[in-house]
Amino acid sequence: MGGLVQLIAAFAVALYLLIGLEFPVLRELHAGHLEEVGPFLASDPKAATADTPTVSPYDLLLQWNGEVLWAPATASTDPVTKFGDEARSVFGPIPDGVCTGLNSRPVGLEVDGNAVRLEPNPSKVDAPLEFAHRNVEGRLVKWTTAVDRCDKPSLAGDVTFCALNSRVGRVTRDHIHWLFLCRKSSENLEIEADSYWTETDPRFSRYSAIGFNDVTGEIAFLDGRKDRSVFDWRERFPPPGGATYGDLAGRRVAENLYDGSARVDCVLCHDNKKPTVVDPHMQQARVGYFKSRHDPRAVFSMGNFLPARVAKQELPFRVIGSGYSAVHAGTLLDAKSVLIDGHPCSGCHSLTTLESGRRFAADAAGKTPVIPNATMMQNAALFAQKVALTLVQNHRTEWASASGEGRISPWMIPEHGGNLWKGVSGLNDEDWLRLSQCAWGVGGSECGYKALFTPCPPPGVGGDTFVPADFSTNLRFRPATTGGAQRVLSLSWKYLNGYGYVPARDDVRFNVAFETMDVPMVHRPPAKHEYPTIDEAKGTGFPAAAGGVGTSGSATLLQDISFAGHKKWTDPAPSNIARLYSVDVPAACGKRYLFRVVPKRFCFDNSGVRFSETEYLLYKDVDCGI
Repeated sequence: MGGLVQLIAAFAVALYLLIGLEFPVLRELHAGHLEEVGPFLASDPKAATADTPTVSPYDLLLQWNGEVLWAPATASTDPVTKFGDEARSVFGPIPDGVCTGLNSRPVGLEVDGNAVRLEPNPSKVDAPLEFAHRNVEGRLVKWTTAVDRCDKPSLAGDVTFCALNSRVGRVTRDHIHWLFLCRKSSENLEIEADSYWTETDPRFSRYSAIGFNDVTGEIAFLDGRKDRSVFDWRERFPPPGGATYGDLAGRRVAENLYDGSARVDCVLCHDNKKPTVVDPHMQQARVGYFKSRHDPRAVFSMGNFLPARVAKQELPFRVIGSGYSAVHAGTLLDAKSVLIDGHPCSGCHSLTTLESGRRFAADAAGKTPVIPNATMMQNAALFAQKVALTLVQNHRTEWASASGEGRISPWMIPEHGGNLWKGVSGLNDEDWLRLSQCAWGVGGSECGYKALFTPCPPPGVGGDTFVPADFSTNLRFRPATTGGAQRVLSLSWKYLNGYGYVPARDDVRFNVAFETMDVPMVHRPPAKHEYPTIDEAKGTGFPAAAGGVGTSGSATLLQDISFAGHKKWTDPAPSNIARLYSVDVPAACGKRYLFRVVPKRFCFDNSGVRFSETEYLLYKDVDCGI
């Protein structure tokens, strides 16, 4: 009897010890088909789930991938800062604006074939400021107290016609060109013998900049605030959006420097697939000289400071800036390039239905815009253009006119363009009528109309030859939130955003949609209809359940995936080699995972986002035996 009691006591102790021990078991979470190794207490059957925190599949996907799920240029809603982030995503780092130093030039003034400067006249009492006129040898020709006409009055409108000592700065990084314009002007658009107009006075009234990629034709316009009348070119002008997402001080300064309304329709003048379409006021190296740059008077010009670029109709051309594109959507949509077959002007360049065709062409050819049988609206537009051209002509010297001694107007001639030759006649009336009709958008098929602004290319399409590659999957374990380990399927690929050869370009993201199904009893590759559809991968009507993760149709979607380590609202380090992209999804034994990967470009224009139509499909069967 005593032995039996001892045996029962020993069994009870063993049972008590056993109840207090923990040991692992394999458990499948049916919500999301996750496999997890975790502990539970054998003494309480409910302990396996009672204290385990519930994590939704979407939260888990966001936890693992969230730092790379973000769209570029979404850190701010301020129009200036947002534009800066957009421009930086396309052009890479934007340099500070500078109009002084080695990479800058003054914009000169020519009157009667001589260069003009405003300086003290030592021959008069107190040496008052007057205009000194000097010839190509630098010899003083005369002094004047006023300048009301010049050889090349500005065509820009709303700026001083015969301005003096504006400055231009230029920064080039590979294929990216930034042009900074520090323009002096006055309220009455006239120049006076005031110190403001001297070469050493740093004050100016209009600050602007143009960014341009000479491969992609992408162009961006920056404009200083319109309620600010005085700037100082001794200052450096930070880019909109600051130097980076994290440059909080620079972003604040820029918000007070730039015009966020995009009220000036810059493409009207900078329209002919050339970033420096500001003839003849600023691009003086190529107009108004006989023998072109070999003319002795060409010393007055900026030489080859501004890049030469032939305006060919087939070149890409696209304005960057969602705010600008929204304000000026009509201009961007309606603008056409013009190339008239057999026309004497078409041998050198195309024109447009904007100002290069309407105002610049008329002034260059010395003609008056004309539309046969014009409507009332067309007559009103013609009248406004004629008024603008008359104001320009009223500020042109007699010396520069067709009947004057200089005869540099017209400053573009058939067959020779801006290379003037004595004795060569200008454009005849018949050819001008053809050109004018086409420029005003009322011509027919002979105008060779094409949309001036080309569409945003999806990744890997058109001029963008860079595509993702090296797709692979990898099955591994990672720590689970409740302890133990969790099975994970990693999908990875490589991609270089090399469009336009901008090492820090950051306008492409990826969407990944995936479906799950049981591994077929008889192994076979998936049928195409078993993959997520293209619309599911694009996220058509996608409601995000958690950040950039949610359900799209019957698929699970992760959207706006950047490369590994590229955390939200940080600028990428420059790279000329393909970067690694990777996402992790929870994996379960006996399941097949079917992925569709879609690259997309954030266009920052009227077109929003452009998706690649190339199919990148991948699947992985998860074998329980690993």
